[in-house]
Amino acid sequence: MRILIAGIGNIFRGDDAFGVEVASCLFKRCMPPEARVVDFGIRGFDLAYALLDGHDVTILADATSRGGPPGTLYTIEIDANSPNGLDEPRVDVATHGMNPMRVLGMAKAMGAFGRDSFGRILLVGCEPETLGSEEEGAMG
Repeated sequence: MRILIAGIGNIFRGDDAFGVEVASCLFKRCMPPEARVVDFGIRGFDLAYALLDGHDVTILADATSRGGPPGTLYTIEIDANSPNGLDEPRVDVATHGMNPMRVLGMAKAMGAFGRDSFGRILLVGCEPETLGSEEEGAMG
């Protein structure tokens, strides 16, 4: 089994650094050899190319606004094989320079999900309190 854990976010936009902080914490842990942790930050093209590697499970960690109290964690399964799986209206990811749903669409256009069963994509999101401005600094 091959697992990609992708930390997504902008360290200069308050709580938008959630995914980056998740990756940072996981780097300090002993992970199984089948798990690959990457801090993608706001590098959408890098994430799209990583998705081309065909992981069994991809976990995207990102700030995710869904209307809950700040700090609420969500786990959302995304069906990229479904014609409308990338148009999930209930998932509002943070505007930090990389929209994971658009990156998945780009990877799909590049052929990442050409086979019937490419694996699972999970979004682990955290409700932000503030996304702040770039001048505020990380974890505002």
